[in-house]
Amino acid sequence: MPVMNDHMLSPFIEQWIATNDPLPTIQYQNEWPSPCVKADSPQENDIVSWQPVPQSTQTDMFDRLSDALEIEVHPAIVEFYSGYWSDPLAAQSQEGELVLLQAWSPEDMERLRSNLIGHALAKRKMKHPLTFFFACTEPDDGILSIANDDGSVWLEYPGKRPTRQIEESLPAFIQRLSPRPSA
Repeated sequence: MPVMNDHMLSPFIEQWIATNDPLPTIQYQNEWPSPCVKADSPQENDIVSWQPVPQSTQTDMFDRLSDALEIEVHPAIVEFYSGYWSDPLAAQSQEGELVLLQAWSPEDMERLRSNLIGHALAKRKMKHPLTFFFACTEPDDGILSIANDDGSVWLEYPGKRPTRQIEESLPAFIQRLSPRPSA
């Protein structure tokens, strides 16, 4: 698999692929095609292997997200979601198990945009600091987010203020993760 040498997720994804040998499988759905699928001409409901692949074209999704929210989106979250197409990636940190969220396809990137807007508007309504989610903790349903003002990584729970700072930056957090086999 070609890997992007300068992307924050590249070393983790290389380790993730080695940990997930053989590659994980999913049930193929015609309405959710993805460059991640490792099958020629898959049919509806086929069981297919998948793996993360670099995004080959730049997206304007984060420009449109910034415009919609009338803010500058922190560059770390832009880089995080703009490097690879992938299903969520299972990982382990010193704080516990988590799943790194990713976009499966350009269509899924639009769904992500809607979810990030909804998250940001809820934060505004509750007068909480603006964060953008990038992972879910397991099994407690926490959210790992970055603070939009400084890029620090925080643990938070839906409807609540961020509860605990986990790391100074998203790249530093990613560097200390270990991959887990994906289900």
